[in-house]
Amino acid sequence: MILDIARLMLFPALMAFAAASDLFTMTIPNRVSLGLLAGFMLLAPLTGMSVHDMLSHAGAGALVLVVSFAMFAMGWIGGGDAKVAAAAALWFGFDHLLNFLVYASVLGGALTLLLLQLRQWPLPYPLVSQAWLARLHDKQTGIPYGIALALGALLAYPDTDWIKTIDLAHLAMR
Repeated sequence: MILDIARLMLFPALMAFAAASDLFTMTIPNRVSLGLLAGFMLLAPLTGMSVHDMLSHAGAGALVLVVSFAMFAMGWIGGGDAKVAAAAALWFGFDHLLNFLVYASVLGGALTLLLLQLRQWPLPYPLVSQAWLARLHDKQTGIPYGIALALGALLAYPDTDWIKTIDLAHLAMR
């Protein structure tokens, strides 16, 4: 039961924290990526994931790490985004990686267009005193892509074995 609760809560909580942190500070702390890594390393063997599957998941994470750090080097995304994308890919493995990346890409595009559009208008005066809103509204500031990564991850996560193998009816009865 504890493992089921951990599978239900850990990944979504860390991804939600990453989104909130990126929204309010335009940074994603390293502890989020490290928490995702540690959570996977702890839960994968405890939930019966085979060594082959763990290595496959590690390969998905490594692939995304290489690609996302190349994108970071080109200035397309932030370093925190690159690390969180790779850590999330570790949880998805190749089986669900494409779903996660498609969701995150579509949501990231929508977020980018929305912010670019909103930045064309002046920030309403009562909101100017909110530092995080002023930073988000600043045309020189990047896009908090961690929000799209987190939402994409939260949309893809329910289809994974992490959730599908939990007997939710049995868990609710306790």
